Amino acid sequence: MQPVDITSLLKKAEALCQSRSVRMTSQRKAILQLIAGQHGAISAYELLDLLRETEPQAKPPTIYRGLEFLLEQGFIHKIESTNSFVMCPHFDKPSHTSVLFICDRCNSVTERDGEQIDSQINLLADAAQFHIRHSVIEAHGYCRPCYDIESCTHRDKCLHDHEEPHKRGR
Repeated sequence: MQPVDITSLLKKAEALCQSRSVRMTSQRKAILQLIAGQHGAISAYELLDLLRETEPQAKPPTIYRGLEFLLEQGFIHKIESTNSFVMCPHFDKPSHTSVLFICDRCNSVTERDGEQIDSQINLLADAAQFHIRHSVIEAHGYCRPCYDIESCTHRDKCLHDHEEPHKRGR
């Protein structure tokens, strides 16, 4: 994801919750803050480990209930292919098509608004007599730095670290 101002993002999320008459509990806020602080996708159990640093009593249901709420409010996306979660920077637009570019090497996730393809998806849905509630398109590949490493043909002479993928934000 792109760098975000977590404080203003949390305030915006809290304001939206208030306007929707739903409650942003301290645990939900903590989970959202942890996700917002990541530079890539994070699994529920990775979130649980991070949450336990400040709330040692946290259990899996705590995370799953929090994630369910955050998904319902549109604050995060679930990356189905990796069963992980990422912040949605466009959560003020409740119905938008998201295109997620997921790096298979470092797990970074870049979201782009899929407004240009919405009309095509809606045409396909109409033809199938289907009503879309939500759509996320996932594309797997390599971010630019990882692509440079993966496509390097001079492994013995370059300065790239070819051994281990670098995990950003963890």
